[in-house]
Amino acid sequence: MKNPNAQNQKSNSAPSTPPSNPRPSFLSLIPGWFVGLILGVIVIAVLANVSKSFWYFEVIENDQVGVTIEAGEIQGVLQPGIAYDFGLFVDLVKITTSAVAITVDDPELITIDKQRIGLEVTADVFRPREADIVISNYSRYRNIYLNDESLQQRMTAFTLQAMKVCVGDKKFDEAVIGSGRDDLRACIDDELSGLAEPLGLEVRNVAVPQITISPEVQAGLDAIVQSRLATEKAKQDAEKAKQEAIAQQAVEEGRIRVDQAKLQEEARQQAILQDIKRQQLEAELAVIEQEKVNTEAQLELTNLQQQVADEQALVDIAKELALAALYEKYPSFVALQIALANAAAIKPTDKFIFTQEGVFPNLIFSNGTLPTFNVNP
Repeated sequence: MKNPNAQNQKSNSAPSTPPSNPRPSFLSLIPGWFVGLILGVIVIAVLANVSKSFWYFEVIENDQVGVTIEAGEIQGVLQPGIAYDFGLFVDLVKITTSAVAITVDDPELITIDKQRIGLEVTADVFRPREADIVISNYSRYRNIYLNDESLQQRMTAFTLQAMKVCVGDKKFDEAVIGSGRDDLRACIDDELSGLAEPLGLEVRNVAVPQITISPEVQAGLDAIVQSRLATEKAKQDAEKAKQEAIAQQAVEEGRIRVDQAKLQEEARQQAILQDIKRQQLEAELAVIEQEKVNTEAQLELTNLQQQVADEQALVDIAKELALAALYEKYPSFVALQIALANAAAIKPTDKFIFTQEGVFPNLIFSNGTLPTFNVNP
């Protein structure tokens, strides 16, 4: 064990040496003005930090609301504009009210008919602007109102719950195929809004842009689609054949109608022709009848004319008949008339030659004698 007194003795027994010049310290090398400047900056920073508890002068943007706090107690909610206040321990907290987008994926959701699907849900979340909602919820949900990451975490949890509730109440076809997607989106929107409302949050623009299914289900759906397509094709083929048959039938019916119309038109034309012929025959008959009437009238007229002619003839020959009767009754009168006729027939230039009976007269002319002619053939 060492003797502590030995050290003291050794130091006392050492020979004394003359003192040397002391070396200058680091602080002594810094200029005084620079030290003063640093101290001034520190004092100003401390005063600025301490002054925040006594006044503020801030600009609240259009997508913000301001929560005025004094001594830890909310005093009110300010809308966009310039905000300032003086007092003891006053503060202004800004809440951003613009949309915070969330995107949530869940690859394992089970439908009511035990089919696995995956969903991707997107939405926009808005913090409250109304003063009463902000005041009543600020102390409980301060981190959600001020921190986007906290808001997204909470809304992600709400969205996952809403997705499970809505998918679990639907069959696979109702959640995936056709208009079922819109029903699923509406269900998630309602569930998510219901979960966010107690926090004073508003959910808008909920969408389900992506639905994923397992390869096995996809293969089964492809088979169903192919079968459905084949069924639809068969239906289309049957409908096509039916429509072609209907079209062919329509063509045949049209042709038959055309033939019928042609026959009907021919019959109509024949009827018209027969009617025209009948009218022509009737006209001819009328003409014949008229001619008959005219002939009968003409015959009657002829008979009448004959009778008139007969009467006229009787009138005309009445004198002759009277003369004949007279001639018959009086022969001498006839001889007289003959003599008168002969006398009337002789002209002054006529010449007569009288011969005895049985003698042939000779006629002599200047150019010679001509044969005689028998006057009594």
